[in-house]
Amino acid sequence: MSSFLHALGRAAYRHKWRTILVWALVMGVLGGTAGLISRSFDNEFTIPGAPAQVALDQLSRTFPEVGGTSASMIVIAPEGSDVESPDVREAVEARLDDFEALDFVDTAANPYDDLVEGTISDDGRAVIVQVQIPGDAQAVTDAQREQLVAVAEELQADLPGSTASMGGEIFNMSVPGFSIVEVIGVVVALVVLIITLGSLVAAGMPLLTALLGVGVTMTILLGSTAFAAINSTTPMLAVMLGLAVGIDYALFILSRHRELLADGLDAEESAARSVATAGSAVVFAGVTVIIALVGLAIAQIPFLTVMGLFAALGVAVAVVVALTLLPALMALAGERMRPRKPKPAAERGRPFRGWVRLVTRVPALTVAVVVVGSVLLSLPARDLTLALPNAGENEIGTPARTTYDLQSEYFGPGFNGPLIVTAGIIGSDDPLGVMDGLKADIEAMPGVQSVPLATPNQNADTGIVQIVPTTGPSDPATADLVERLREMEDDWLDEYDVPTAVTGATAIQIDVSDRLGGALLPFGIFVVGLSLVLLTMVFRSIAVPIKATLGYLLSIGVAFGLTTLVFNGGHGAELIGLERPGPIISFLPILLMGILFGLAMDYEVFLVSRMREDHVHGRPAREAVQSGFVGSAPVVTAAAVIMFAVFAFFVPEGEGAIKPIAFALAVGVAFDAFVVRMTLVPAVMALLGERAWWLPGWLERRLPALDVEGEQLHRQLELADWPGPDAGQVAHVEGLAVEGLLGPVDLDLDPGEVLVVQGAPAQRAALLMGLAGRLAPDAGRARIAGELLPGAGGAIRRRSGYVDATLQPDVERGLETLSRRRPPLALVDGADALSTPGARQALDRLIRSAQERRDQAVVLGVATASVVADLIAGPHQYLELDPEPAPALATAPEQTTSDALATRKDPR
Repeated sequence: MSSFLHALGRAAYRHKWRTILVWALVMGVLGGTAGLISRSFDNEFTIPGAPAQVALDQLSRTFPEVGGTSASMIVIAPEGSDVESPDVREAVEARLDDFEALDFVDTAANPYDDLVEGTISDDGRAVIVQVQIPGDAQAVTDAQREQLVAVAEELQADLPGSTASMGGEIFNMSVPGFSIVEVIGVVVALVVLIITLGSLVAAGMPLLTALLGVGVTMTILLGSTAFAAINSTTPMLAVMLGLAVGIDYALFILSRHRELLADGLDAEESAARSVATAGSAVVFAGVTVIIALVGLAIAQIPFLTVMGLFAALGVAVAVVVALTLLPALMALAGERMRPRKPKPAAERGRPFRGWVRLVTRVPALTVAVVVVGSVLLSLPARDLTLALPNAGENEIGTPARTTYDLQSEYFGPGFNGPLIVTAGIIGSDDPLGVMDGLKADIEAMPGVQSVPLATPNQNADTGIVQIVPTTGPSDPATADLVERLREMEDDWLDEYDVPTAVTGATAIQIDVSDRLGGALLPFGIFVVGLSLVLLTMVFRSIAVPIKATLGYLLSIGVAFGLTTLVFNGGHGAELIGLERPGPIISFLPILLMGILFGLAMDYEVFLVSRMREDHVHGRPAREAVQSGFVGSAPVVTAAAVIMFAVFAFFVPEGEGAIKPIAFALAVGVAFDAFVVRMTLVPAVMALLGERAWWLPGWLERRLPALDVEGEQLHRQLELADWPGPDAGQVAHVEGLAVEGLLGPVDLDLDPGEVLVVQGAPAQRAALLMGLAGRLAPDAGRARIAGELLPGAGGAIRRRSGYVDATLQPDVERGLETLSRRRPPLALVDGADALSTPGARQALDRLIRSAQERRDQAVVLGVATASVVADLIAGPHQYLELDPEPAPALATAPEQTTSDALATRKDPR
């Protein structure tokens, strides 16, 4: 990874204008496409297959009169009058024709009809007109909504002193927008960048790259509205997260660039190394965020999956922009990025040195204080109340909010969240009696305010019972009522012989919330398990991943606890512009867990990787904790402040779901960065000492290595001139060994040479696969086709060809492919076992071509060397492997010598 990123950073630096032009073209093409095909957002929170959704879909087919969507107009009579007075009634009924004259309206129910109940308030001051519209709410345009509002305004003008407000399902959508407050967050980020980087030019780069990344993401998102249902919270979330991680990722790379420049490194090499080292950590951090966000699909809720995918897309774009466009901008800045008066190493990070000494002086006390405090702050989360958004959470003064509040005032809170019980009465011989019985049973249930309608459809195959609860749509008591109604389904089937179901917008929202709640545990297991596996691979440790995961859980608990206190309890609501406390949007917990997981792992990687780097380079464990903390804490602090500012400034003016999401993320990031990572982590690391880096040998061998610190790159740079001009140009091997299979081997190979390796199948396979980059050696080092081993196995695999004649079904074809591809190193195991003349001739052509052209070296693995002797006419070597299994290797690769080499014969 680090080697690839080193080359990528160097290429972007050298071809700066080409890189910038490519990104400009990408932005232009995507922006133009999005402008042509984008559509409106879809704010329906539904779950295909959920009981209430299935019942509603069925109802739309069998009882279309109550299917589709609706709007409602509430009329408040003038002071001293009531809605039964002739002038009010006449004005209301006159507007019914105006509603039905609109081409998109199906019916407008007369609230004064004797068959309609519950449309006139108990005090007679208010009346409700229900307007039925075919299709769903998303199909209604803004122009159509304005037509409905115009009818209500005309009615209000006809009745001086009255109030007429239009609301209902089609007005419930509230599309979040941007304000100047969010811009202030970006300004704060710029100030922090200037302080951290010490340069206005450098500070502008992370903002530029982050804004470009957000722009690319938004154009893709807007264009995708033509093909997928995307709710209006998704772009706000993508912008918020894309800005935060885009600035932070660029900051990490730029900070390393400035450090390397301060140490006197050439600007181009500094940019390349910064992308290779800090960029490796950025890639890992970005991948963890992306995996966690894509993991939201575990809930199997379409709108949440879409939110996670586009948020993940924003992070992915931020990573790619930071790795490509940023080094191009570094090239434009050139020497202006070099600090003028770099501080001596001893003076860097002085405040952080004092802090880490404080928290590690008595580490057990620090751990106890942080853990106890975190648990106390998490306790309010026990009372967390969740619900999906409704019109009652819209901004004051909007039609939907005004109508919602008036209906709650005059008809009770349950009027804003009616429920419907459907009954399949096609087999009943007394459909009216069944509906009357259901109505009576429901009216007697606790939590039911009224049953305004209980009727079969015209075909007498489906009946509906409309229920007005005593509580609002977001009240947990309404969910309890839905559960009681569903518990009655078996009783009603026994008594009336009809199947029933509970549906309606409120029931669907309750089903969505239940599904989200049920997904929390499997998603939590996924996230925690993922963090343990990834961090074990990165840090080669058992204790570090466990500590990191437990810290993440503390941060999640605190974020939930404080969000509950503010949004459910109303504590400090006025400070964030919260009009009134209420339920938190149902998908916040799972969304917060996914996003905060990735961000927490960001800080963990950037802090602890520097500690590990110092420890690997010889510092004692406790001393490495302090030196690593001092080296990484400044940039982590700046990154956390920036991320907190971006999230926090979305809170005051945030609408609907964005406000609690932004608040929870701001709180979670701040607590995780400053309390968990910068206080708890160094204390735990100091407490563990050397035990922090313990990993069982069997696990060490089986885990893939993620070179986040760029160790392989440093090794390649150190050995750039190794092994020298006198060594083999295709392969130079020193002490290559595989424990239990292959003793230390030395060899040199030049183009045009053939090496015949004689030995047992397992031994020669270990050597040949090692030379081909397909098996990591336990000891020794090698330069194969210009690439370093161990480390560059992938590059060696691309520059070599390997055929196993004992296993490959079409050996002749494999040998012909080697001749055609002409990799610098061709390896054929079991060359003496070729059973067909065609295969032997193909091997002969491969060897002759390599020796004539001198552009390829060939290695043959055999059990008996004499079998292939007639095929080799030019330069060649023989290597006979030691038949004894290689002992356990206790020495480092650099310490192995050629003393234990197998016998080599060279008859040239």
